[in-house]
Amino acid sequence: MKQNSHPKVEQFLYKATQWKEEMTLLRDIVLENKELTEDYKWMHPCYTLEDKNVVLIHGFKEYCALLFHKGALLKDPEGLLIQQTENVQSARQLRFTTLAQIKKQRSVIKDYIKEAVAIEKAGLKVTLKETAEYEVPEEFQEKLDNDAALQKAFQSLTPGRQRGYLYYFSQAKQSTTRASRIEKYLPKIMEGKGMDD
Repeated sequence: MKQNSHPKVEQFLYKATQWKEEMTLLRDIVLENKELTEDYKWMHPCYTLEDKNVVLIHGFKEYCALLFHKGALLKDPEGLLIQQTENVQSARQLRFTTLAQIKKQRSVIKDYIKEAVAIEKAGLKVTLKETAEYEVPEEFQEKLDNDAALQKAFQSLTPGRQRGYLYYFSQAKQSTTRASRIEKYLPKIMEGKGMDD
């Protein structure tokens, strides 16, 4: 077992069937930064600075990646960072599809990690989009206007839960789809729950 290693990360890498070599190398590169502590969160290797999440290693079908929790603040001189979806406000990924690609970019990866640590040390925060900046689909606005209890329940939700609903509702292209999504989640809103609760 490596010095500073977390037993669950060892187990995660041992059991990995895809991206095993790539994720092991990414881990080695991350651990070269002695300021970071290895942890295991969200079922993935996570690296923290004073209990604050800095970078996470994860694998997908098409690629493996380093996810920088405050990646939106990184300078990204190489133009390598990827925003997973338009709804992701803070995190950014460095994606890899081969071991050779990671080896070739090793010094660049280390620079990104070093900058991410500096951002965390400085206490910088990503300015998140306010709930008011999210579009309220007209189908949902109509429900809110005609149902005081629903309006009160929605206003009582945390801003993150409100944004989650508004984003999900407004992503549907057709009015009928938006309306059916709204109908499906009305009970959860009334119970004060988020989409995934």
